[in-house]
Amino acid sequence: MLEIRYELVKEKKAKPDWDNLGFGKHFTDHMFTMDWTKDKGWHNAQIVPYGPIEMNPACMVLHYAQETFEGMKAYRTAEGKIQLFRPEMNAKRMITSNERLCMPEFPVDMFVEAVNALVKVEEEWVPSEPETSLYIRPFMFATESALGVHMATAYKFMVICCP
Repeated sequence: MLEIRYELVKEKKAKPDWDNLGFGKHFTDHMFTMDWTKDKGWHNAQIVPYGPIEMNPACMVLHYAQETFEGMKAYRTAEGKIQLFRPEMNAKRMITSNERLCMPEFPVDMFVEAVNALVKVEEEWVPSEPETSLYIRPFMFATESALGVHMATAYKFMVICCP
């Protein structure tokens, strides 16, 4: 089980007009982040306010495109319950993608737990209007600052959401 540190916003954003969302235009109040290093493995799981990522200009993702992502959705049932559709399959697909790019595996159980934890924090952002959902974007990228083609020694796994 992940030990997730929570740093929640003091003031929540106004919710968008649920009838005119558009895709990828409005983002929830929080995001999940977790780091991987060659020495420590996966560590520092946290849900923090949504915001910019600070990056060194030599960050390997910028030069060698070592990045993977998945896309999934959370829906409300007619009874108002929030559901995810087979998140473990998204996790397995990400593992396969990471393997191809020589990136570390983010285990299925941790992936599902991270997504569930963030969706629980952001449950107010899951719309209930017909044909709407909360889009969930898990992604991972190389964070080592170095030039030269090799498997990076540091990565970040993140999850962001938008209705």
